[in-house]
Amino acid sequence: MSYLGLGVSPGTVPVYHGTNLKALDRKVRIAEMVLRGVSLGLGVLAIVLVVTDSQVKEFFSFQKKAKFTDMKALVFLVIANGLTVGYSLIQGLRCVVSMVRGHVLFSKPLAWLIFSGDQVMAYVTVAAVAAALQSGMIGKAGQAELQWMKVCNMYGKFCNKMGEGIGSSLVVSLSMVVLSCISAFSLFRLYGSNKNKHSGW
Repeated sequence: MSYLGLGVSPGTVPVYHGTNLKALDRKVRIAEMVLRGVSLGLGVLAIVLVVTDSQVKEFFSFQKKAKFTDMKALVFLVIANGLTVGYSLIQGLRCVVSMVRGHVLFSKPLAWLIFSGDQVMAYVTVAAVAAALQSGMIGKAGQAELQWMKVCNMYGKFCNKMGEGIGSSLVVSLSMVVLSCISAFSLFRLYGSNKNKHSGW
């Protein structure tokens, strides 16, 4: 189908909505904006909780300070949350602009970019949370087979705050998973719209 004379660039797909589809579009955009905000806010909270987490214990005549850099999984978690915060801020601003302007046209390249970004961030956050959870469980329960002691018995305050940070990160990762599903829906609906138009819908 030629787009000549319609004022539409070749990389942009005109999407025509009925009343129901317009309502659905609005709900999807609102849900996306809320989830972006959740990822942004809880991502910042997780970073603050983990980075500021420390506890000093005295063993005989020397002191040992536990901090997040002692666990590489927590360092990875902080980096992942930092990336998520920056990404969520950019995408959140895009959502706000899109809702204010009430965009009807949607660029396929942009849809693919958002879809790819959401997929990457979902995988990164899930991997970071999984690694941090595993390290946290070892610290909590120890590993008798390897003679790893229960570190959290000595650094209870540190472990509790670390758990709060991991909990916040878990919600962030779940939000990113849902967002990746939303972006997939938004992307592949463009192709469905084209198919319906060619079929005479």
